[in-house]
Amino acid sequence: MARPARIPEHLSAVPFRGSRAVRSGALSRRQLEGTAWRRLFHDVYVHRAVPVTHELRARAATLLYPAAVVTGCSAAVLWGVDLAGPDEPVEVTASPGSHQAGVLGVVVRRAALPPGQVVRRDGVPVTTPAATAVRVAAALPGDAGVVAVDRLVRTGVVGLDPVRELAARWRGPGSARAREVVGRADGLAESPQETRVRLIIGRSGLPQPVAQFRVSDPEGFVARVDFAWPDRRVAVEYDGLWHAEPGQFARDRERLNRLQAAGWRVVFVTAADLRDPGRLIARIAAALAS
Repeated sequence: MARPARIPEHLSAVPFRGSRAVRSGALSRRQLEGTAWRRLFHDVYVHRAVPVTHELRARAATLLYPAAVVTGCSAAVLWGVDLAGPDEPVEVTASPGSHQAGVLGVVVRRAALPPGQVVRRDGVPVTTPAATAVRVAAALPGDAGVVAVDRLVRTGVVGLDPVRELAARWRGPGSARAREVVGRADGLAESPQETRVRLIIGRSGLPQPVAQFRVSDPEGFVARVDFAWPDRRVAVEYDGLWHAEPGQFARDRERLNRLQAAGWRVVFVTAADLRDPGRLIARIAAALAS
């Protein structure tokens, strides 16, 4: 019967350089190539039982690039905002004079990062939340940058004002785009879909709604709606009010009934509506007209 692989305690939960583990005698080359270990990048391993997340891979990348800083969506993940999936490339930024090449799974940017924009989070060098938001705004295409900045702000990682102040001072490739994207963010959306609805409405020519509006009636608070035109008593809600939790259907029905009793008309938006913005805007316009 085969003996179970020996697992050194100090290597059981964190990524490590395989060559160093072999040199130190913690593992033999044969043990390293066994089934107990998973290779994350060239010469970087982790124990097979450790779940592979983007955060883990970002930490592992800094073992390959100890002088680099985790940036972009990878930095957002380290700040607790899930902007990159487990298998997406990790972004690190090295100094302009660095000649270390990238490896499969790691994108190496070369740029000068001011010292005030770099901190350590749990021992990992990472851009500050504001610098992370500006970099994400410069890098992501289409509305994705606005969605990402809204998420960073909404989660409380950073305030919108510091992000806008830093974007105004930012220079270099992508700086103009970053300022434009940050200018369209508001940090109020509770989901990426809400941001997308807001951007569709913003491009439509319709009057701009109030986000996260609190509706009241003579008895007091009724509901907080995603978007509202209070003077016309029209609200827009993403994905409706229906949820699968026990008892939630009845609560949502009561909430909707109170909104309607207070004279409000609610336009519900689904994922399908986001794929047909013209039809969505026509529905909202009809509600506003009525």
